[in-house]
Amino acid sequence: MSRTALLSERIAGAPISWGVCEVPGWGPMLEPEVVFADMAGLGLRATEVGPVGYLPADPGDLAERLARHGLRPIAAFVPVVFDPALGPRARERTLRAAAALAAAHGEVLMVAPVSDDGWSRRGLAAADSDALIAGLEELDAAVSDLEVTMALHPHVGSLVESTADIALVEGAEVGWCLDTGHLLIGGTDPVVFAARLGPRVVHVHLKDVDAGIAADVASGAISLRDGTEAGLFKPLGEGDVDVAAVLAALARAGYEGWYTLEQDTVLAGPDPSRPHADAERSLRFIRSLEERLH
Repeated sequence: MSRTALLSERIAGAPISWGVCEVPGWGPMLEPEVVFADMAGLGLRATEVGPVGYLPADPGDLAERLARHGLRPIAAFVPVVFDPALGPRARERTLRAAAALAAAHGEVLMVAPVSDDGWSRRGLAAADSDALIAGLEELDAAVSDLEVTMALHPHVGSLVESTADIALVEGAEVGWCLDTGHLLIGGTDPVVFAARLGPRVVHVHLKDVDAGIAADVASGAISLRDGTEAGLFKPLGEGDVDVAAVLAALARAGYEGWYTLEQDTVLAGPDPSRPHADAERSLRFIRSLEERLH
């Protein structure tokens, strides 16, 4: 069976689509049982693990909790402090996360380089790029020794956010996470990114965004959280990302990994109905693409 025919079977969930985020003050967070039961009800069979502390730290307990809903843990996201080089504390913390993910039979550890724990500096200074590349390559080798794949995740507010930032570290011999939303917010066309770096993509976040609100976030006029609350992220096919073209470019590049459905959400209360409805719309869009391609 072709990769495209299997696309809907390679869609994973992410707690952030249900408002579960590590950012303090983000909004109400639904209980894990609610989130993962809802994912299972939508037919998803895999998920990312969410913020540190959301699920049990013990890998066996984590895997067992997800298995109750027919879900497997596939990936985790960690911000990694580079100032501008990789320090021993950041390295140790990242490898701890990679080891836990490996023990739970996860596959991909996404890293976003940040200047400090408060993400106080956006963008990358050219003078710091060599140190960042060296640290990323060191971390990639260490994570690989744990039998986990590392993915560099360009992310709003991180050191690798804009098209210029990506160009400064493009030579790093590491895999990439293609996040359609964060790329577009940072000024990079995700279709162009997929065409250029597709063979090096090891994980994908599927997002759709409102380009007008994205421009306000990129300029710093509003925060990512406030933009999210204002409707920055949309169900797939309802925003300004050409999701179909991204998928086509990745298929041409031979990508065979997971596609995580991510619609960052700020909830007003403990009601999962809106995340459920939005995820249903995104999944219908994915299935419609399969039908059109066959």
